[in-house]
Amino acid sequence: MIVFSLQEDRRKITDIPDSSLFLPGDKNLCFLIHGLTGTAKEMGAIAQRLNKQGFSVVAPMMLNHNKSISCLKKTTWQELYNAIRAEFLKYADEYENIFVAGLSFGALIGIMLTHEFPDKVKALNCFSPTLFYDGWGNPKSRIFLPLIYKTPFKYWLYFKEEYPYGLKNERLRSKVENFYKDADLFDYSKVHLYGYPVIPVSCMHQNSLLAKKVISILKDIKTPIQLLQAREDDVTSPKNSYCIYNRVQSKEKKIIFLEDSYHIITADQERDKVAEETAAFFEKHKA
Repeated sequence: MIVFSLQEDRRKITDIPDSSLFLPGDKNLCFLIHGLTGTAKEMGAIAQRLNKQGFSVVAPMMLNHNKSISCLKKTTWQELYNAIRAEFLKYADEYENIFVAGLSFGALIGIMLTHEFPDKVKALNCFSPTLFYDGWGNPKSRIFLPLIYKTPFKYWLYFKEEYPYGLKNERLRSKVENFYKDADLFDYSKVHLYGYPVIPVSCMHQNSLLAKKVISILKDIKTPIQLLQAREDDVTSPKNSYCIYNRVQSKEKKIIFLEDSYHIITADQERDKVAEETAAFFEKHKA
């Protein structure tokens, strides 16, 4: 559902809990990046599995993801990247090996980090990478997005999260739905658990701009890369993973398609398989 609103939330929001996490382990660090308008808790199952295998794990919260939607919708991809980059650099010299994994928009941020720091990132995992909003669950009105991006309307239009909410798991989906279906534009009560109930079109524009940048640098990526995506991804089609796979120059690259999940594969039906594949891939590339 599309929501149009000229209202702005000018409150100074201070009560959204920090969803970031750090799990101490050995000298091998897994740096996990959540999705746009999402929460670091999306990476919780992956983080626990990696830490159980001995890895240190950090999953920072993206810039302004504990602020009002009015603040977040004005945040550029460059600001989001630079904030994650700063977090990455905090750990860059402390660990023998660093492995990066990102979900959706976070996967694109991971590619950017790998491109900028090829000597530090030993391997890269992309979960449901989002270059194009072409999944089956997107409204047909998305065809008008390129036109809207060119106007101020992008700051006043929002896509309200709707069924299936990126999840095939009925138990988790019902929890998310209980928050999303009744939440208004400025309801942040469970944002730290499930992410924002709306996606500003301006944020989708920033995703599109970042995607263009990422596509332009894929030819320079030589780091081992593994792409995992649901074959029935409701947000982004398998075309996204193929686009990355076909352009990177990595000698080791592969795509794993999941048959019983939707977009948020790190928390959905096959999260255990996603965690196992990620752990095995990173374990393989320890120095």
